[in-house]
Amino acid sequence: MQVLFEREKHESMEPKDSLTRNQTELGECDMMFAEKLLSGVMKKKEELERSIEAHALGWTLERMDPISRSVLLIGAYEIYFGNDAPPAVVINEAIEIAKEYGTDESGKFVNGVLNAMANPEE
Repeated sequence: MQVLFEREKHESMEPKDSLTRNQTELGECDMMFAEKLLSGVMKKKEELERSIEAHALGWTLERMDPISRSVLLIGAYEIYFGNDAPPAVVINEAIEIAKEYGTDESGKFVNGVLNAMANPEE
C-alpha cells in the first residue's frame, strides 16, 4: 500500500525501488508476497481502476482519497487474481488498513466497493 501511495505523488518512481526502501518492515516471506502483489497490481492497474470506478457508484478515482485508492487497487487485485485468501478475508484486511491509514470514512468506503466487486450479483 505504501508503494502505491508514494506513486500517487511521484509517478516516475520505480515501484520496486520504493518496495526495497520500505522492506525493513517486511520479513523475507512477506517481501516475496509484496513483490508478487505489487507486480500484479502494476500489470493490471488500468483494468483494476476501471472495475473500481464501475463499482464505486458516483465516485471517480480522482475524487477518492489516495489511501482508499491504493487499498482498493490491492484489494481488487487480490479478489480478482490473488487466489491466496477468500474475498471476505481480503475485504476485512483492506478495511483495517483503510481505517488505520485513511480518513474516518475510508473503511466504510473500501468495504462497500470491494464488497460490490466480490459479490456483483447482489
